[in-house]
Amino acid sequence: MRLSELQGKNIVSVVDGRNIGNIIDVNIMMDGRIESLIIERGKSIFSFNRDGDTKILWKDITKIGEDVILVNVNMK
Repeated sequence: MRLSELQGKNIVSVVDGRNIGNIIDVNIMMDGRIESLIIERGKSIFSFNRDGDTKILWKDITKIGEDVILVNVNMK
């Protein structure tokens, strides 16, 4: 699977069913494995800072489907 294919999917929490956001970046380990996904939250055309971004660890991904990525995180 390519990164561009991941970026088109919605990120949804299996804990509460919320749409968390969209993938804007990934952190890759030295051996080439993906460590985490960086998710953009609170998207606004007037917001240029990255304070609202969230890191989702690869180990927290439950399932990658055709349209969504299910993650086991609580985003309170």
